[in-house]
Amino acid sequence: MSEQTLPHVLFVGNPNSGKTTLFNLLTGARAKVGNYPGVTVDRRTAELALSSGARCLAVDTPGTYSLTARSPEERVAVDAVLATDAEAPAVIVLVVDATTLARGLYFGTQVLDAGRPTIVALTMTDEAEKAGLEVNHEALARELGCPVIPMVANRGIGKPALLAALEASLTSPAERPRPRLEGDIARATDHVARALPGEDGPLKTTRALWALLSLGDDELPDVDQRLRDASAEARSQAAERGVNLDEAIVAHRYKRVDAILEKVVVRTAPEKRSLSARIDDVLLHPAWGLLVFTFVMAVVFQALFSWAEPAIGLLEAGIDATKGALTAALPAGAFTDLLTNGVVAGVGNVIVFVPQIALLFVFITALEDSGYLARVAFVIDRLMGGVGLHGRAFVPMLSGFACAIPAVMATRTIESRKDRLVTMLVVPLVTCSARLPVYVLITATVFAPERTLFGPFSLGAAVLLAMYATSVLFALGSAFVLRRTVLKGPRPPLVLELPPYRRPSVRNILLATWQRTRRFLLDAGTVILALTIVLWGLLTYPKDEAVTQRFEGLRAEAAEIADEEQRAERLATLDAAERGERLRGSAGGRIGAAIEPALEPLGFEWRLGIGILGAFAAREVFVSTLGIVFDVGEADEQSEGLRDALREAKRPDGSPVMTPLIGVALMVFFVLACQCMSTIAVVRRESGSWKWAGLMLGYMTLLAYVVTLLVYQGGKALGLS
Repeated sequence: MSEQTLPHVLFVGNPNSGKTTLFNLLTGARAKVGNYPGVTVDRRTAELALSSGARCLAVDTPGTYSLTARSPEERVAVDAVLATDAEAPAVIVLVVDATTLARGLYFGTQVLDAGRPTIVALTMTDEAEKAGLEVNHEALARELGCPVIPMVANRGIGKPALLAALEASLTSPAERPRPRLEGDIARATDHVARALPGEDGPLKTTRALWALLSLGDDELPDVDQRLRDASAEARSQAAERGVNLDEAIVAHRYKRVDAILEKVVVRTAPEKRSLSARIDDVLLHPAWGLLVFTFVMAVVFQALFSWAEPAIGLLEAGIDATKGALTAALPAGAFTDLLTNGVVAGVGNVIVFVPQIALLFVFITALEDSGYLARVAFVIDRLMGGVGLHGRAFVPMLSGFACAIPAVMATRTIESRKDRLVTMLVVPLVTCSARLPVYVLITATVFAPERTLFGPFSLGAAVLLAMYATSVLFALGSAFVLRRTVLKGPRPPLVLELPPYRRPSVRNILLATWQRTRRFLLDAGTVILALTIVLWGLLTYPKDEAVTQRFEGLRAEAAEIADEEQRAERLATLDAAERGERLRGSAGGRIGAAIEPALEPLGFEWRLGIGILGAFAAREVFVSTLGIVFDVGEADEQSEGLRDALREAKRPDGSPVMTPLIGVALMVFFVLACQCMSTIAVVRRESGSWKWAGLMLGYMTLLAYVVTLLVYQGGKALGLS
């Protein structure tokens, strides 16, 4: 039986209700992670085998507070609950937090009214008891008309009872009655229901209620116009009678919830101020909260910037060793070159990000599970709101200083699609660690280390600091512009739940980290690998046999040098010269030469253009590409040979290739340009469209060109060199 034909068991609930923990308890590492069609929202599924041998497909949904949907992300849960196709749920597991029962039942009664067979998993019962709340689950089951299973999911308590109830519901599903509606709500619902296909029943009534509360927003453009018109007409008719349907429906729902709570909840101890509230006095304080947040982010930043370095070094050493072993084992030729410098290097470009991505998601999952991430959004929202960014955007922005790849992936914590898109489109402007080798090489080349500014600070260090500050200013400025143009719209107010503090589950952290890292490797990684091979081809072919023959003759002459040290030095020089000539004659080299007229107004010579083209694989590749172009051979940002070659390089007219002004212009270009195919691939993956990745590449390239042009030409006009 395929997954499509297996009965679907849908897991739904509020955010922070324990739904993810419960889903992980039942499915473990067996869950498959994909996307819901049309949106970049994680869809987790896993096949479950019950004790009788029956099988079902467990499907997780995004957490939501109601079946009202005014965005594609919120609508995922609605579509899953109300589906009528092959993915219609056979049973719904409604996860309700016992400590926030009113909020859980507000959403839960909407799910129950859809008429699907439902089981309520009542989580956090241990915390409810500690808070002095006793929930009579048997009475709650009678009131709701469905099984209610008390659980402590992070300790596995209640799992056997839930599985037994699930098996019973799959074997003998119980239909639910139509929602009990009266007065204006019933009239409006009946009017909208007539615009819906199918027979009358609880599912149709629930769809009509969804339409009344959700339509009228441009975020849902694909809704049938007839349904939209019927909803607008029903609201208009109610307004003529002095009835606000939104308020009437919400009041009706809470009246029903309050009646249930009176019968099933007993307070066993006087209400007292919780520990969470006392901690919040510090963490939500305008001053102390920022200080704590700064410390936490410093730890995260240090982890991404430094703690991941040993693992990255091991991976890079492993890639180099693999390339060396293949080169030694295979005959020289095009295939070996493709395998080592194309495929293996491409794999290296993918897996080298894994330590940072994994560490970032360990921290994000731990902060989210603990309840602290919601506090971060609250504290930072006022600062970020001025440029149109969401409070949750700060963590991805800060992570961007380490690497844009995990930073873009970290935008998943932002609920609104527009807010998420704005953040991922500006995160690559933040100076990442891959730009640092470029800055170090250029500053050491054009600024003498003995030159100081403001006392003990070197001029080079001041320029480096200026590059970081520039990146932040342009990231915030770009967000301001995007929020008022391409992604125009009122910035939604920050409405979030401050959940009680909880100890993060190690199991959840490891599972979330593994699933998200695996998604990166399978989705973005394949694109990065393909682009790496294409770029390798551009920088390798066509090959000129005349160049090969000429250097073979020169090597034969060098082999006759008697002194072993001189012979080795001469051969190394010839190897570097041949690589440089081949690169200059490749398609990429010719493109670099061809675009020189466009680069000349920026102060860049064609050899710098080849370096910029090579840096598209990864910004730090700019340094090694320049080493080849300038016939230095293997080089890094600390290479004195490359620094000297750049200082001594001349243009045909005798002017220097690199001056302090050109160096500053080149660094500004790297601050603003999207010189990272991996970032483009991940933005495409996270946004769900090449459109947004293309927009990012386009606006960043244009911004880099214009600002660099102004810096260089303005500097020349001021007489700077």
